[in-house]
Amino acid sequence: MKRLLFLLSSLILSISTYAAMNVNKIDPPCWFTGMQNPELQLMVYGEGIGNANVTVSYPGVSLSSVVKLESPNYLLVYLHVSKEAKPGKVNLTFTQGKKKIIQTYELKEREKKPCERKGFDASDALYLLMPDRFANGNPDNDQIKGMAPYTVDRKDPNARHGGDLAGVEKHLDYFSDLGITALWFTPVLENNMTGGSYHGYATTDYYKVDPRFGTNEEYKSLITKAHDKGIKMVMDMIFNHCGVEHVWIKDMPSKDWFNNPDHKTNFVQTSFKLTPHVDPYTSKYDFDQMNDGWFVTAMPDLNQKNPHVYRYLVQNSFWWIEYAGIDAIRMDTYPYADYDAMSNWMKELNDEYPNYNVVGETWVTEPAYTAWWQKDSKLSAPRNSNLKTVMDFSFFEKVNTMKYEETDPYSTGLNRIYNSFVYDFLYPNPAMVLAFYENHDTNRYLGEGQDLQTLKQAVALLLTTRRIPQLYYGTEVMMNGVKDKSDGYVRKDFPGGWMDDKENAFTSAGRSQIQNECFNFYRTLLQWRKGNDVIAKGDMVQFMPQQGVYVFARMYQGKTVMVLLNGTNKEVNLPLHFYAEILQGKTQGKEIISNQTVQLADKLTLEARGSLIIEL
Repeated sequence: MKRLLFLLSSLILSISTYAAMNVNKIDPPCWFTGMQNPELQLMVYGEGIGNANVTVSYPGVSLSSVVKLESPNYLLVYLHVSKEAKPGKVNLTFTQGKKKIIQTYELKEREKKPCERKGFDASDALYLLMPDRFANGNPDNDQIKGMAPYTVDRKDPNARHGGDLAGVEKHLDYFSDLGITALWFTPVLENNMTGGSYHGYATTDYYKVDPRFGTNEEYKSLITKAHDKGIKMVMDMIFNHCGVEHVWIKDMPSKDWFNNPDHKTNFVQTSFKLTPHVDPYTSKYDFDQMNDGWFVTAMPDLNQKNPHVYRYLVQNSFWWIEYAGIDAIRMDTYPYADYDAMSNWMKELNDEYPNYNVVGETWVTEPAYTAWWQKDSKLSAPRNSNLKTVMDFSFFEKVNTMKYEETDPYSTGLNRIYNSFVYDFLYPNPAMVLAFYENHDTNRYLGEGQDLQTLKQAVALLLTTRRIPQLYYGTEVMMNGVKDKSDGYVRKDFPGGWMDDKENAFTSAGRSQIQNECFNFYRTLLQWRKGNDVIAKGDMVQFMPQQGVYVFARMYQGKTVMVLLNGTNKEVNLPLHFYAEILQGKTQGKEIISNQTVQLADKLTLEARGSLIIEL
C-alpha cells in the first residue's frame, strides 16, 4: 500500500513537473541594437511559462534576471543588450523538467540615428482625425472574424463606421494641398472590445494595430508615404489605462499590475478633478481617487509605480518610434498616471531622442496649471515633468467663450485671449504649447451652426499666434456637431470618405460654395504658414483691445506680421497710431488672405468679426 501511494505521488509530481508549457507571445516582438539603455524586458506569455528556466545564447546579449509573476502564464525575462551586440536572431531556451522550447528573438538595426528623430514644433500644423470616421479605403477589413462582437453601422454614431489606414493613405494629397505638416490619429492599436471601441482608447494589444484599421506593416508604410510628402505622424498613446478585455485583466499578471484590482467588488472611478497634483492642501483621499481610480469601467487603471509595468510601457513607446518611424507622441490623460513614472519616462525618451517631442493632455483651463506640467517649470520645482509640450485648454476655453460675446473695453470677447496670453510668463517655453479650438472630446467650434466669419477669426488667431496649432478634421469643410446626444455627433464621417457618399468634400467640385470658401481660407493660411519663420520662431507683441479690436504682431529678423481681429458685430475704423512701435513708419503692407496691398495711413477699416493678417 505504501509503495502504491509512493508511486501515485511520484506520478502526480511527474505530471506537475512536465505540465504544459507554451510560448504564445513575446512583447516586444523584436528589439533594436544600439539603444542607450542596454536593459531589455521581454514579457513572455503562454500556458505554464512562469515555471520555466531560461537561458540565452548570443554574442553581446546576456541574461540579467528572470521575474516570475503571480500568474503562472507570464514570465519577465530581462536581458542585457550590450553596445557590441549585432543585429540577428537570439536563441532563448525555456526549460521545465525535460521539456524544452527554443524561441528565436530578433535584434534589428536602427534605421535612423536617435538625433535624427525630430518631433513637431511651432513650425508645424497638426491635423487630428479619427481613422474610423475619416475614410474607408478597404471595406474588406470592416468585419474581422474572431474579434469580440461589434457592428459596423454608419447610422449609429457610437458604432464602428469602417474607416481605416487605407482610407487615410488614399487622401495624403488632400493634406498636402491643405497645408498640413503633421497628422495626429486617435489611437490605432487593437481595441478588441465588445461593441467595437471605435475611438481607440481601450487598448487590448500594445504591439498590434487594430486589424479593422489595417496591419502593422500598413501603418509603417503609411508613415513612410506621409514622410515622402513632408507630413509627420503623431501617435496617440495611453499609459494610464488599457481596455478591460485585455489579457492582463482576463489573466492578471499580478494584483499590483493595476490600481484597485478588485474592481468587480469595489469599483473606484477617478474624480476627473486634476487639481490634487498642484493643490498644496490636497487630501490623500482626493489624490488617490484622482490618480488611482479607473477612468471608466471599461478602462482599467494601470499601476505605473510597478517597475515592470513601467518598463513595459516605456519600451512600447520606443518600439513604435524605431519600428514604424512615428515622429511624435500625444499622451492621453497625462495627469491621471503616476507623476514620477511619467517624468522618468520623459527623461528616458528625451535622453534617447533629444529632438523628439511628446504632448501631454493636461485638461485644466488655468494657465498656471498647464505651465506647472511643462518641462523645467519653476512652478513645480524641484520636481520636473520633463514634458516638452502641454495642451492649452485655457486658449480653448477663451476662444469658445469669446465667439458669443462682443469685445468690451475690459473683459469680454477678445479681451479673454489677451488676458490668457498675459500668463505666458508662467511657461518655460510658450512656443512649445499646443493650442486648439476643438478636438474629438469637445463640441465642434461651429456647434450646430454655419458661422463662417467667426470660424475664420478663430483660424486666423490659431495659425498666427505663438503656439503649436492643432486642427480637427472636417471643420475646414464646415463640419459641425455637439456632444449633447453622444460623442459620436462630434466625430461624424468625413463626407466623401465612403464609396456611397453623395457628397465628396475632398474635391473642390464636390464642395458647396461655403465649404470651398472655408477650405480656401484654411489652405491659404496653412500654405503661407508653412516654412514661415516669422510665425514659427518670431517674438510676439500684443496690444490691449481698442474699440473691440485685438491686435498682435509676430517679429523675426526684421520681418513683421501684424494680425488684427475685430471682436464686435459692427464695422470698425481703427486708428493706427496705437501700433506705431510695430508699424515703424510703414504705410502699406500685404494682406495674406486677400493677397492685396493694404494702405496703412491714419485708420484701417475692419468688417464685423473681420480678420486681417498683414505682412509689413
